[in-house]
Amino acid sequence: MNASTDTLLSVLSVAKAFGGNQVLKDVSFNVQRGEIVGLLGPNGSGKSTLLNCITGFEAVDGGSISLSGQRIERLPAHRIVQRGIARTFQLPSMPTKMSVIEVALAASTGQHGVLATLLGFPTLRRAEEEARAKAERLLDELLLAKVRDLPASALSGGQKKLLGIVCALMGEPELVLLDEPTAGVHPNLRRDLVEALKRLNGQGMTLVIVEHDMHFIRDVCTRCVVLDRGEIVASCKPSKLASNERVIQAYLGGRHNPHELEEHTR
Repeated sequence: MNASTDTLLSVLSVAKAFGGNQVLKDVSFNVQRGEIVGLLGPNGSGKSTLLNCITGFEAVDGGSISLSGQRIERLPAHRIVQRGIARTFQLPSMPTKMSVIEVALAASTGQHGVLATLLGFPTLRRAEEEARAKAERLLDELLLAKVRDLPASALSGGQKKLLGIVCALMGEPELVLLDEPTAGVHPNLRRDLVEALKRLNGQGMTLVIVEHDMHFIRDVCTRCVVLDRGEIVASCKPSKLASNERVIQAYLGGRHNPHELEEHTR
């Protein structure tokens, strides 16, 4: 697969197995700068494993992963974050003794508040002030400003998802991978989440989103990549999913009912 000069992420022939279970088989796709790509597939298709491979939580068995043309598949997770990739998780776990704002600040790579206080370095104090301002802005954009001082562990499941996105954005990554961001989020918040993600994309953020809610995918994504049994079976616009034979086969076993496909991808 050839990568253009606008390619941010390139996944080439990636394979991953756990024992005798081949979870990913020769997976290849590119993500261009400025795209919002939906990563779809039935349960067990390999979506989360693929995210884990891209972000260094799992080692690939074969193939390569590149960010801006630089190979990253052998780097540890923290080095991949430094290169410019951040992610969220399906079931985020939050510390019990930190407030929402403290968790956001802890996620900032530029947070040196304790050292700045002890040593009195103006530059470090300025970095702390900038990190706090960034955290306050993101909490406001993702509707968490009112709970900023509550323990992070006391948030609802949906609010923890939103805080996870805040943490991912604190390091100003080039690429953010979101693992089921709407799961557990109250329906009233989904529209605001859609608008927030569109604003971030408008500011230059590239997004890859694992999601089952087809309405969300249609509202947010510019392109969809579909996995089935560890293989890429489609790469198309969201509007083309219901008419794609391989997608229908993956979700419905060949039954041609677009409304039923929507039910299976919610």
